[in-house]
Amino acid sequence: MPGENLSRDEARERAALLSVDGYDISLDLRSAVGADPSDGPRTFRSVTTIRFRCAEPGATSFADLIAPEVTAVSLNGRDLDPSEVFDGSRIALEDLAADNELVVDARCAYSRTGEGLHRFVDPEDGEVYLYTQYEPADSRRVFANFEQPDLKAPFRFEVRAPEGWTVWSNGAGRLADGVWRFAETKPISTYITCVVAGPYHYVTDTYTRAFDDGTTLEIPLGAMCRKGLAPHFDADDVFLVTKQGLDFFHDHFDYPYPFGKYDQAFVPEYNLGAMENPGLVTFREEYIFRGKVTQASYEARANVILHEMAHMWFGDLVTMEWWDDLWLKESFADFMGTFANVGATRFTDAWITFANRRKAWAYRADQLPSTHPITADIRDLQDAKLNFDGITYAKGASVLKQLVAYVGQDAFLEGARRYFKRHAYGNTRLGDLLAVLGETSGRDMAAWARSWLQTAGVNSLTPQVLLDAEGRVAELAVLQEAAESHPELRPHRVAVGLYRRNGEALERYARVEADVDGPRTVVAELAGAEAPDLVLVNDDDLTYCKTRFDETSLAALRAGLGSITDPLARALCWSALWNMTRDALLPAREFIDLVLRFAAKETDIGVLQMLHAWAESAAVHYTAPERRAVAGRLLAEGAARELRAAEPASEHQLAWARFYARAAESPSDFEQLTGLLDGTVTLPGLDVDQELRWAFLDALAAHDVVGEKELAAELARDDTASGKRHQVRCLAARPQAAVKAQAWAQVVESDELSNALVEATIAGFERASQRELTAPYTPKYFAAIERVWEQRSIQIGMLVVSGLFPSLQESQETLDATDAWLDAHEDAAPALRRLVLEARDDLARALRGQACDAGAAE
Repeated sequence: MPGENLSRDEARERAALLSVDGYDISLDLRSAVGADPSDGPRTFRSVTTIRFRCAEPGATSFADLIAPEVTAVSLNGRDLDPSEVFDGSRIALEDLAADNELVVDARCAYSRTGEGLHRFVDPEDGEVYLYTQYEPADSRRVFANFEQPDLKAPFRFEVRAPEGWTVWSNGAGRLADGVWRFAETKPISTYITCVVAGPYHYVTDTYTRAFDDGTTLEIPLGAMCRKGLAPHFDADDVFLVTKQGLDFFHDHFDYPYPFGKYDQAFVPEYNLGAMENPGLVTFREEYIFRGKVTQASYEARANVILHEMAHMWFGDLVTMEWWDDLWLKESFADFMGTFANVGATRFTDAWITFANRRKAWAYRADQLPSTHPITADIRDLQDAKLNFDGITYAKGASVLKQLVAYVGQDAFLEGARRYFKRHAYGNTRLGDLLAVLGETSGRDMAAWARSWLQTAGVNSLTPQVLLDAEGRVAELAVLQEAAESHPELRPHRVAVGLYRRNGEALERYARVEADVDGPRTVVAELAGAEAPDLVLVNDDDLTYCKTRFDETSLAALRAGLGSITDPLARALCWSALWNMTRDALLPAREFIDLVLRFAAKETDIGVLQMLHAWAESAAVHYTAPERRAVAGRLLAEGAARELRAAEPASEHQLAWARFYARAAESPSDFEQLTGLLDGTVTLPGLDVDQELRWAFLDALAAHDVVGEKELAAELARDDTASGKRHQVRCLAARPQAAVKAQAWAQVVESDELSNALVEATIAGFERASQRELTAPYTPKYFAAIERVWEQRSIQIGMLVVSGLFPSLQESQETLDATDAWLDAHEDAAPALRRLVLEARDDLARALRGQACDAGAAE
């Protein structure tokens, strides 16, 4: 659509011209219920009044709005012809005065893609639920505005809703004369305004904080979900983590929470993990657990709650000027989420999860051809949408962890405190943060930023150990390498740990912190130490790097990885070995063997679940084709063995049960899963609840053991929104050509499915056991993706382009087809090309891994 993809240059020009004093927004959502009388999209009325100033009277600018219809536009009392000034995404504003008032009356469309105002009908009871999701630029789908982060303003919302509904927004609200009116917000950006409406189940609490100056802060707390999920909603735990987080951030930030109330809404069909709307945070409702889950799931939820809470300061109070500096909010929130989880909640080992899971996301993203500096070059909104990635979040957080080690925690937090006070309710760039950190640390932050924030790529650190005649360390050095495409060698603050065997255990007996810089750094403090069995060059995970091992250390890991006593060190070793597998330095068969021999000894449940995912990926993508059957059989046998051996009713038993379902591949496996479903087979302590039933059925459907009849019966048993998503995924997983054709048509050729059901269908479509069945869709994929990108919303486009790439057709022919499409579509949308390039890189990496595995000795 013309003008929909706002550029950075346009935003800068508009920000130099305009200043916004306030918004009044009136939404009539009564059309959300009942029959839809129109043939087009279901719509609602949106009336917006914007008061703004213009630095150059007489100038021309534009407001943003994406809507099926604009019924009236008034600028400074002059009625404008909507057909002349509105092009579908922009409203032209000519001859602006010094002080202006714009009034726009429009019919905006409810969304089924999770972008804008999403409308969800609960299949369980027919109730309708609404919520908004805007980042980076979808508030213009709900009301007219200036859609860029640096044109902040106060907002006042009023909402007319169906009788019996409750409505929430950023400010406190009240119902009077059939209208919900909300308190004016502080100056905030358009993308963090929010409305949630419907018959939600709502629970309240209060947070109270007494400060040293004698003042008291009282924050009303609320948490909500669909009525159908209310029996599963553990709001008490949500409030516990919320209060712990508010205490933690008040202790460390010295700036009271600035946005009044604190509501948290768990909403259906949500595209993200969560969104930091001040006063009304939205979460995907999957964080309400319908069945038994491991502590890793509760830890992940707590991390997200704290991540979004950190945004109240990093992002909402102080906001980046443009999406180039997205890291100013996301990297900090990602770091602070784990920092607060460890410091304030029961999840004191959260840095292990960070090292094992979040960094894996960062390492993958940083080796793609689309990798970019943490401070990225964001040309437009499509770039911005794709920049919510492993670099901005996980690498940025990892680099901040390294920064804390570099400048010291006290200096880091004092810098944050000055940053909030200096830029409250304003917008910032990179230099604004570096200035305060330079003040508090005395370090050269410009040099640090050049190395860590303004270059891309990940370094590898490898130990080099020389022994003297007595068998002691004569010299220990750390070798640093970089990829040819990103040759920057960076300064690293690392801890080098030496480990040796003590009976059955591998224990650390020496540790030194050192500054590593350049290609080779000697760690002089370790000279004279007894010879180590294992050297871990990024012990305690202080820096961001790929850890490598010398041959002695690798031999020690092969012999006794599971006997490393420290769980963080063990997790770091697993992560390093997985990176080596992805880099074709370690055969996939060897990684799988390590998992089968040592995963059962893993005490951290989050690490165990990550190992299951990595082992599955190693078998599917990195194992030589001629060995896939063997790898699959070994994983299934190993999973069955550990499931039987696991402690009854333990979370390890649950994790092995879920892994067994994914690994199942033989008639005996399917017989076991069927027996667990119908109760003819039992395992002590294993509760086959509804979520586990769907996990078993997914495997059985994919191998044609159950069909449409059984899945319909299961949906009748679990006739809920969650059950429907599971059923749709299982239906698409069945190994029949007609099933795949129907799934393809539903996703690629039609826009009837909601975002959640598109995602579920794609998840079922391509399975590792069905490579031959889905091979014909490779040319269809390349023929369709440009049309899909042009015609569908960017969210659906991303799901289709990434999710349906023929990643399981791992051959040179598929690589050639990908290259041919890229060569023929050099002028395609950069964001589309980026997704295809990333998928191509994963495919090429898989082929290298398969070659490594094929060349390994039996």
